[in-house]
Amino acid sequence: MKLVFLGTAEFSCSALETLLASSHEVMAVVTQPDRPKGRGQRLSPSPVKALAVARNLPLLQPEKIRDPSFREVLQSFHPDLLVVVAYGQILPPSVLSIPPRGCVNLHASLLPKYRGAAPIARAILAGETRTGVTTILMDAGMDTGPILLTEETHIAAEDTTGTLHERLSRMGARLLERTLDGVEKGTIIPRPQDHSQATYAPKIKKEEGRINWHTPARQLFNLLRALDPSPGAFTFWAKRTLKLFLPTFSEEKAMEAPGTVVQASVNSLVIATAQGYLLVRELQLESRPRMRVDEFLRGYPLKAGIQFGV
Repeated sequence: MKLVFLGTAEFSCSALETLLASSHEVMAVVTQPDRPKGRGQRLSPSPVKALAVARNLPLLQPEKIRDPSFREVLQSFHPDLLVVVAYGQILPPSVLSIPPRGCVNLHASLLPKYRGAAPIARAILAGETRTGVTTILMDAGMDTGPILLTEETHIAAEDTTGTLHERLSRMGARLLERTLDGVEKGTIIPRPQDHSQATYAPKIKKEEGRINWHTPARQLFNLLRALDPSPGAFTFWAKRTLKLFLPTFSEEKAMEAPGTVVQASVNSLVIATAQGYLLVRELQLESRPRMRVDEFLRGYPLKAGIQFGV
């Protein structure tokens, strides 16, 4: 089939690579316009644009996918099907109606759970133990179309959004190829989502990462994993922002005030919470690199008895 691929985020790249090596033909790539990033706010290409340029693929970067002039350009490729993976804009009916075989979307959750922009982080934040990837035949809603195929995976205690992102990206690429082959052969029957079971996964905001030490350790364990690597769960120490990573936890009753550093060893920090203790193995002080606890303690006098959050 002739495809046009729409994607922006790093998650999209495995899918695009897989399709380029498949029996299908990628006619063009659509991605978001370059955006300012970093301290200098220089315009930076999306990961998908960088890949498309490296592979010499026709590239389109409309500011708004709803622009009628863009629809004409897209139509000129005469695609059999559009493939959408973490693109970042909702496709209007005028675009969805272009390809005769419809539009297939790859989403990083087991739909109808966690529709929206941050399904991986939200699943970890909620304490889920299973997630997966889903392909759907798109409609005008946000992740609401009929399901084509799904694949599940376990969320391990060691998983972060970063590790799960990488695994689901690879899984999703394989599932997407199987989906397109099935669509081409007519062997996949779309099945409606149970909308009564839908949950939502809005984009993570930086302020959600502020640690409230009056929260149970189990919930903070999920928070740190969900916001790793970005934007990071943070507290305050000596009037500076301190991000915490690689947690474990104990539900042993804490005798100290929430936020108190109970132990600062070469292996981990142990911090009291409202219910239990949080143990962290990596830290990042503002304007400094992320480092292991032993590296951090060699440079900063963080000792037992210090209280975080003030």
